[in-house]
Amino acid sequence: MAMSTGGNSGGPMSEINVTPLVDVMLVLLIIFMITAPLMSHSITIDLPTANPKTKDAEVVVPPLDLAVKPDGSLYLNDHPVTDAELRAQFAVDAQKTPQPELQIRADKTTEFKIVKKIIGDAKDSGMVHVGFMTTDAPKG
Repeated sequence: MAMSTGGNSGGPMSEINVTPLVDVMLVLLIIFMITAPLMSHSITIDLPTANPKTKDAEVVVPPLDLAVKPDGSLYLNDHPVTDAELRAQFAVDAQKTPQPELQIRADKTTEFKIVKKIIGDAKDSGMVHVGFMTTDAPKG
């Protein structure tokens, strides 16, 4: 208990009462002493170790580059293909492990329904990785 001795000044005391702080710290100490032993795991598990020699990142699969012209003509890796040939190629590449990424480069005047049909064909064949190629924005 803090008491003021002497003096007629009835102003506030400038000393900090640390008793509540000590009480809170002791309660926290007791809580942590009780809960710390509960944090250890009683079940031991033999975890697998990673083998850096067999990473999938080392296998580089070239992407499928599909160019779509405004008239709807398709070029797979710079070779003209028909719609049926493209679907057959999607079916073959969807079975590969790891699966190559399909990168679509469509002209900005190409109708979206053509691109939508290509994406649908790729999805139906089992292709998972589909990306769109763009050009950089002009700087200025």
